[in-house]
Amino acid sequence: MTWTAISTRNGTPAISRGGWLDALRFIVASLIILHHFQAAGPVPLAEELHPVFERGGFLLTNFFLIDSGYVLMRVYGGAVGRGAMSPGDFFIKRFLRVYPAHLIMGLSLVALVLISAVAGVAPRNPEWFAWDQLPAQLTLTQGFGIHGGLGWNAPSWSISALLGCYVLFPYILSGLKRLGPWSALLAVVGLYLIANAATQAWLGFPVYQMPMKFGFFRALPLFILGMGLAVFAERIWIAPRLARIVGLSAAVGLAVVQAFDKNALISLVFISLIILAAGAIPVLKPSRLIERASVMSFSMFITNEVARIAWFGVANLLIARYALSVPVQWGLWGAGVLAAFVFAFAFHTAIDQPMQNAIKAWLSRRRQGRRPVEAGAVVLQEG
Repeated sequence: MTWTAISTRNGTPAISRGGWLDALRFIVASLIILHHFQAAGPVPLAEELHPVFERGGFLLTNFFLIDSGYVLMRVYGGAVGRGAMSPGDFFIKRFLRVYPAHLIMGLSLVALVLISAVAGVAPRNPEWFAWDQLPAQLTLTQGFGIHGGLGWNAPSWSISALLGCYVLFPYILSGLKRLGPWSALLAVVGLYLIANAATQAWLGFPVYQMPMKFGFFRALPLFILGMGLAVFAERIWIAPRLARIVGLSAAVGLAVVQAFDKNALISLVFISLIILAAGAIPVLKPSRLIERASVMSFSMFITNEVARIAWFGVANLLIARYALSVPVQWGLWGAGVLAAFVFAFAFHTAIDQPMQNAIKAWLSRRRQGRRPVEAGAVVLQEG
């Protein structure tokens, strides 16, 4: 009997919205919010419930970086690979997707700190709002060895690191496309293991514990891993039933190993399998709700730190002034988590989405304006 659960005879269905990949993005963004908020309660969740609420941050970042490489490869790999989208156009498109929202959030934090100072309210942790950290954060250069990775909207270091990945994306793509699916998979796994061993030997810690100022060097191996998974997924057909079994088993495995310790490498395998399985399951009935939730995930990521700082800046004042009981403090904490979702939705709906619509319209006009010139250039070359 021929085994047909995995085959090179067919390609993976084109990536679609409203399916498991979108659901995973929303789930991970939600867990990132919980991770950032976990220490703001009366007792940190990492102490009250389980250390995974603290150490899980590196897992969520790993997922975010691998998933970014995977999705971008499957969405833009074809266009960039055949020259329909230039490396410059790809970078501009990605830069304009992330930078405007980041800048708005950074300036919002500056305004919040200044308004608080005028009102006579000092931050509980002023070291997190050092002005010498701000220039690198606002310019998204803190992931390239430039001072400025701590404080303010600290999670933006991963956005900074991804900008470097966007620059290299077309050239990494060119190399991976020359490999077969299994060779590409082995290559990206080997690259990550080599990078992990190198940082252990030279710096004394693994890739996932690289300091924020070296964020690019942490992100790149994971981003490339995601790209390699996409190359594999595009050329190897995996039966949907097998993909569901693998995805569920990997999710359970990830939960089990994290119950005991970081188990970084095996957790990375499980994360990769979850993404690979999600991408192999065809979206037969796209969910509009899941699609909208996924689209909102970037706003959830970029706004949650600002929401946390603002909410608990007020909540901590109320707790201190009125000696609020522990149950009330937990109520404020839960309301703060909910407020982070509400704020992200409002930011996405009122600011980020309209802004992105305007950017897309401008990019479309820019492409249309260049077509006559590009066509003329082709004629001259052929003549």
